[in-house]
Amino acid sequence: MLCVFGRQLKLFRERAGMDRAGVGSRTGYSASTIASFEQGRRIPPPHFIDQADEVLGAGGILSASKEEVARAQYPAFFQGAAKLEAEAVELHVYDTQLVNGLLQTEEYARAVFAIWQPLLDEALMEQRVAARLARQEIFSRCPAPHLSFVIEEAVLLRPLGGKAVWRGQLEHLMLVAERRNVVVQVMPLSRQEHAGLAGPFTLMETRDGRRVAYTEVQGDSRVHTERRKVRELDRTYGILRAQAHTPTESLALIAKLLGER
Repeated sequence: MLCVFGRQLKLFRERAGMDRAGVGSRTGYSASTIASFEQGRRIPPPHFIDQADEVLGAGGILSASKEEVARAQYPAFFQGAAKLEAEAVELHVYDTQLVNGLLQTEEYARAVFAIWQPLLDEALMEQRVAARLARQEIFSRCPAPHLSFVIEEAVLLRPLGGKAVWRGQLEHLMLVAERRNVVVQVMPLSRQEHAGLAGPFTLMETRDGRRVAYTEVQGDSRVHTERRKVRELDRTYGILRAQAHTPTESLALIAKLLGER
């Protein structure tokens, strides 16, 4: 889809008799960025697509591609969940291996994708980083959704990307946790009882009141809408929150980790 959009963008630009620098000056982007959009190497944001449609006189054809372009920035297995996530009024996440994408810094996200298996090429890696950061627009939505995260303590001890990246990620976690609509809890390694041994998952509530769940492992993902499965994960998440450190205790633990290293 990105390549198709890029070809359309180029055709409309050439029909309008404009070079890349001209389009860039009218939309606030460099000529090299316009080239990347046309070549399908970068994901154009929605506001650029609308600007380009108007500047190039595309008559709504480019703007009509916004939803497809937005989906194309994610791997196929995550596209359905990404759409639900972007529209959720509530989001509850349990993570076991790494900091959730919604909470990642750019440096941490790049470190994650740099060691991804099978290896990603540079262009795809940068695309995935940009897409991950774009998901974080959920924090600036109005009205703000309610977000909660339960993170395994082992995740916070794993210095992905090196010490500087790791410290930046922990500091970012503390900043995000200060938001009134965000709750961050840490599941301590010392717990003798643990409700989340079956693995990570996400619970979402849609604007129309539907409760859905998302599970993923080794690129094999699934959106669950069946009531029984969602209710089971909902119950599991409630137990996890009760077993985890309180939000205050969790922030104190993160601060302690930062002070020790």
